[in-house]
Amino acid sequence: MSTQTLGLDAALQQYVREVSVRESPALSALRERTASLPEHYMQISPEQGQFLQLLARMMNAQRILEIGTYTGYSALCLAQAAGPRGRVVCCDISEEWTAVGRPFWEQAGVAERIDVRLAPALETLAQLRQSEDGRFDFAFLDADKENYQAYYEQLLELVRPGGLIAVDNTLWSGRVADPAEQDPETVAIREFNRKLAGDARVQVSLVPISDGLTLIRKP
Repeated sequence: MSTQTLGLDAALQQYVREVSVRESPALSALRERTASLPEHYMQISPEQGQFLQLLARMMNAQRILEIGTYTGYSALCLAQAAGPRGRVVCCDISEEWTAVGRPFWEQAGVAERIDVRLAPALETLAQLRQSEDGRFDFAFLDADKENYQAYYEQLLELVRPGGLIAVDNTLWSGRVADPAEQDPETVAIREFNRKLAGDARVQVSLVPISDGLTLIRKP
């Protein structure tokens, strides 16, 4: 929903990027290419991408699942983190948007690590569950908000014990905290957040980076 962290003005946002973000040339080029699209706001911020990379590397995650790929910036972050033996399965429905990222995946030398499945994500997840339950180390969810709860339940089965699920946009530009906001997407995220708050099956932390990133650990 936003390529900036909530509450940071432009100067502080730029400072964070100057002293922290280390983008590869391919990541930087893909971000610039995506910025020219009308829907560029759907791309995660570079500091969030780097945070996801760090988490994946700390876990030595090699089997990664992504729901919602857009132009593939986050997929590229995660493929770089996964290493030569890694694999990122990407669920999306847009050939047009995912095609934007492919040349940059090639430029980075990680295209063979990224497996794009073009179909409704719930269908892809159902197929994966036939053979991949409990095998993914890490998952990143950044897709249609009204299906977040359905995706989450599937991911809980697909991620291994000790694995991590990262969910984007859980602050939704601050609208989740405003009871007057009752549009379907805001309501869906608000209900998802409440569900997680009481879910004893997992350990949860909502990190206020970019538009809100909830980290969910499966014990």
